[in-house]
Amino acid sequence: MNRISKFLGSAGVFALSALAAQPALAAGTASGTTITNTVTVNYQVGGVAQTATSASNTVTVDRKISLTVAEVGTTTTQVSPGQTNAVTAFTVTNSSNATLDFALSAVQAGATAVHGNPDTFDATNVRVFVDTNSNGSFDSGTDQQVTYLDELAADQSRTVFVVSDIPLGQVTGDVAAVTLTATAREGGTAASQGAALTETNTGTTNEANPTFVDTVFADGAGASDAARDAAYSATDDYTVLAALLTILKSSKVVTDPFNGTTNPKAIPGATIEYCISIANAAGAATATAVSIVDPLPTNVTYDSGFGIFVNGTVTSGACNADGSAGGSYDSGTTTVSGTLSDIAAGQERTMRFRATVN
Repeated sequence: MNRISKFLGSAGVFALSALAAQPALAAGTASGTTITNTVTVNYQVGGVAQTATSASNTVTVDRKISLTVAEVGTTTTQVSPGQTNAVTAFTVTNSSNATLDFALSAVQAGATAVHGNPDTFDATNVRVFVDTNSNGSFDSGTDQQVTYLDELAADQSRTVFVVSDIPLGQVTGDVAAVTLTATAREGGTAASQGAALTETNTGTTNEANPTFVDTVFADGAGASDAARDAAYSATDDYTVLAALLTILKSSKVVTDPFNGTTNPKAIPGATIEYCISIANAAGAATATAVSIVDPLPTNVTYDSGFGIFVNGTVTSGACNADGSAGGSYDSGTTTVSGTLSDIAAGQERTMRFRATVN
């Protein structure tokens, strides 16, 4: 409070009533706004009304620096090993009473992740983008990579994306935490990051000059920053969900030239049926685009009459005689290949073919 305003008395009540009739915003009255309040005193002398006397007071609203950063949603961001452009989103809100720029910094968070699991690896190629088209989703090639938010008005918010790559070798349950920090800076010049802010509320500048706009840091403590430091931070994390495949190749002799199908032996001329089974563990990510390549050894010859069957099933560890015709054989490389349908968690699929012992 400046020295003059201490004498407002009851007139201040009327001024507050007038202000209360205006729409209220979280940021409050804009910094630099002048508030003028006039008091009138009526009195009599000898029973005769005298000319009323009035006095005015003008104060200039100081600048309150406040902001928040919050992750969008309340859960971790699920990612896959080797995924590029994994996105986690934050909202940066300017709760100051002035238009400001906000410097942005995304860093690996260290040992503690926000959703209860320990941080176990670092994402790579960490970048920050602003939601240029304001649709709430990251659009590669549209959303602009930035180092600061330009001219964010009081009570306005912007969505900011932290975009990273996930190393290929990660496994299910691995966690990488990332912290986004926004730091308020001077606004007023478009397309140019403003200078660092300096707090001025600790002295008596405004007491001596009521037209001077002081700067007061009023922000709270974020995930990794202190209160009243003109910054705010929030943490989100990436949690890896990988497929966990178990591959088994089995074979059985189905016939030979002397015993037929009765206890056949793997002698020259015998037919062997191969089965490749691929199982995905419970709770794992779905495996897609599953491709099998199986080069045959020189001492067997592919049985083109039987063909190749894909997407078969397994019972009690044994391949069933099912599946649909598919796959291909390359005689030049003597390679059998096939593609399986997606294998969800807990599922198992097979590819079967036959060859003759040379």
